[in-house]
Amino acid sequence: MDIAHATPGARLRRLLDGNGLITAPGVYDGLGAHMAARCGFPAAYLTGAGVAVGGFGLPDVGLLTADEMVGRVRIVAGALGAVPLIADADTGYGGPLQVVRTMRAYEQAGVAAIQLEDQAFPKKCGHLPGKEVVPAAEFEAKLRAALDARCDPDTVVIARTDARGPVGLAEAVERANRYAAAGADVVFVEAPQSPEEIEEIAVRVEAPLLINMVQGGLTPDTASDRLAELGYRIAIHPGVLLGSFVLAGLQSLQRLGGTPPTDLAPGPQGLFELVGLREWAALGERYRTGAESPAVEEDA
Repeated sequence: MDIAHATPGARLRRLLDGNGLITAPGVYDGLGAHMAARCGFPAAYLTGAGVAVGGFGLPDVGLLTADEMVGRVRIVAGALGAVPLIADADTGYGGPLQVVRTMRAYEQAGVAAIQLEDQAFPKKCGHLPGKEVVPAAEFEAKLRAALDARCDPDTVVIARTDARGPVGLAEAVERANRYAAAGADVVFVEAPQSPEEIEEIAVRVEAPLLINMVQGGLTPDTASDRLAELGYRIAIHPGVLLGSFVLAGLQSLQRLGGTPPTDLAPGPQGLFELVGLREWAALGERYRTGAESPAVEEDA
């Protein structure tokens, strides 16, 4: 197929069929998309956390709607041009029927790949405490819905499991292999917490692998050549632009006479506190029903 006339999914699959690691910087707006494309990256990653924080001034705790994300997908995919876009779709914004609509809308907006995760709704950033996961069979139903709903068979479906935090690495690996067997093109074990865990996932998961490099997050920063050596196919860096923009922006405002906040937590949590995480968490506590889940991650 002539690559110039290939669909977005076909372009990404051609990259996956090649050698080496696909490095995809996180983007969340048209400017960042143009920057990634003009800097020569082979793919880009639409970060849900980045869209929440940078696009809507909200923490990444499941507050965005499908329509809001689809609108941002369309902007970013248009700005990227021929560069394939891997797009975060959180939990699919509902059950299997909602996943069908999400899949169709994301494809129409121009994605090369859609990423779905097995967190319970409302979801959280994968590097925050307190996550919950749904039963694996429940997520598999959503995964089947996404696979069946594809208009372009080349659109890549990525299955992410957040089970490492709430129920442990062994369960996360088991789920990753289950999701691959159910038809996921790429699988993603979120937030391994040591170099040994990164290696164990690479050995034990029998599928093309994506890994998430979050600055200041739970996963240790790992060199691209090491990830490639282990067999990872895609490395996403969701905060590479947003984190730099926030830091530079606060420094610029300080030079202008402003007083940047000094009580922010380190890492992703501090970024979300900048846009109201504490206030949203207080609201969540106010309306908590008291129901318990056996698959909830304890606060660190």
